[in-house]
Amino acid sequence: MAGKRKIHIFDTTLRDGEQSPGASLTPDEKLKIARQLERLNVDVIEAGFPASSLGEMKAVSMIAESVRKPVICGLSRMIPRDIDACRRALERAAKKRLHVFLATSQIHREFKLKKNKREILAMVAQQIKSAAKDFKQIEFSPEDASRTERDFLAETVRAAIHAGATSINIPDTVGYTVPQEFTDLIRFLIKKNPELGQKVVLSVHCHNDLGLATANSLAAVLAGANQVECTVNGIGERAGNASLEEIAMTIDTRADFMNCYTDIKLSEITKASRLVSHLTGMVVQPNKAIVGRNAFWHASGIHQDGVLKKRQTYEIMDPKKIGLSGSQLMLGKLSGKHAFEVRVKKLGFRLASKELDQAFVQFKTLADKKKYIFDEDLEAILQNEIAKIPETWKLMSMKVVSETSVKPHAQIKLSYEGKAKQALSTGDGPVDACYKAIEKIVNSKAKLIHYGLQSVTSGKDALGEVLVKLEIGGKEVTGRGTSTDIIEASVRAYLFALNKVSANSPRALSQPSSV
Repeated sequence: MAGKRKIHIFDTTLRDGEQSPGASLTPDEKLKIARQLERLNVDVIEAGFPASSLGEMKAVSMIAESVRKPVICGLSRMIPRDIDACRRALERAAKKRLHVFLATSQIHREFKLKKNKREILAMVAQQIKSAAKDFKQIEFSPEDASRTERDFLAETVRAAIHAGATSINIPDTVGYTVPQEFTDLIRFLIKKNPELGQKVVLSVHCHNDLGLATANSLAAVLAGANQVECTVNGIGERAGNASLEEIAMTIDTRADFMNCYTDIKLSEITKASRLVSHLTGMVVQPNKAIVGRNAFWHASGIHQDGVLKKRQTYEIMDPKKIGLSGSQLMLGKLSGKHAFEVRVKKLGFRLASKELDQAFVQFKTLADKKKYIFDEDLEAILQNEIAKIPETWKLMSMKVVSETSVKPHAQIKLSYEGKAKQALSTGDGPVDACYKAIEKIVNSKAKLIHYGLQSVTSGKDALGEVLVKLEIGGKEVTGRGTSTDIIEASVRAYLFALNKVSANSPRALSQPSSV
């Protein structure tokens, strides 16, 4: 892309990402993710920390041998044993990189390493110079860089470059910095070491302890960094890392402002997100940017109406770009009639204006009972509307009591020709008690020959569907009822069958009792 800088994407899902508590991966699982990262077209895959275990050594070796397009990177402390482990693990890589790190901040020098500045500089120069014999690409990270004295940090970076480092990574290891401060730091380091971002890759690795990992990474890019270290779904140590999908989509969506680009294949983002979530067992939060379940769902009626008229009114990204089928309208109590009508037509139903109005009323009633309305819920409502018959018998109210060691009893109130009629009955179960109470009122002498219950949708607030078959006057008639309350669905199914008989053969039923 003429005139625009390329930003290299260094993916550390398999190294820092795996440090998320509970996110342990087997070598085979790591290889599956690495292959997806290759399809995603990341520039560098940090495959692991070979010296940490035999499993890590095996995983990095498998990836190095099998994944050929991106650079395969191994992490190492600034000690010969670790560097040698990376050398062996990456032996068969088509393109390889050694990533060495050493803490530089005062608190780390004094309390963790117990070394002074001179010793730190000597270690950096000695180990990088030694590793350069076997590695053409060496990346150096001054751990806790954002809390390191600036002049000493610049001096350490200069020592690493002179020793042979080809990439310098500036990590905000504990997620401490803020965008403006990080911008100033990157500019300061470039001023002191002009090779950064030019002959030497200038990378940043930001953590999300204050929720600023992506913001800090992008601030660094604007200041001159040309590599971002990130993870799929933003997983990682503590609160995680900068999120790969957020970095890639911000650069793509705001290309006008960022004036740079990545080579990420955006259509593979959703697949990568779901694979990492599945294999690590780390569920993506619903409101997570880009890949969260709600990222392209619209619940507000105003928003739904706007999106239906012009997608860009409430969407700055096209969901198809990241591998989704399109935006989704989450129907619920906030949805308006426009969204409801569009979904009805999408499901293939053609309702007259009056039928649509009545179905919308039913939809709103259901929406007050359950948070999300799925297509299966709508189909149940619409099928009811299509198959609707006059309600000779209409349910006004029901009260059912069922206790341990006490026979269930039900009180049913029905409307018949504008008059309320009610009855109380016991039964072998709550449904049986309801049906017997209905029979006391209707006096149909119906015989229940089939009762079936199924869930229309999933979840604790699922819509239940009841199918019944009654025998009345030697003929069989079916009834169907739906509700989030299965007892109510059972009653509605029974009344549906009775009303069907009344509509088709008014004299088929005996006169109602005077209960």
